[in-house]
Amino acid sequence: MGNRLFQEARRLVEQTKNVEPVDQHQRIISAQNALSSAIANATRAEQAQLSEMQSDLDELK
Repeated sequence: MGNRLFQEARRLVEQTKNVEPVDQHQRIISAQNALSSAIANATRAEQAQLSEMQSDLDELK
């Protein structure tokens, strides 16, 4: 089944990367919140992936 918080964070980051720039601000905030929630319960491998996702969001800012 996997870590639901991790899956939700990944889904939100991917959605954020695929919307128009004018619509990204609120989605970035939502995705960052999901990343923060996911990191607490993540394995080391998931934490590394979450860090990469955070970098992706930082590039969108």
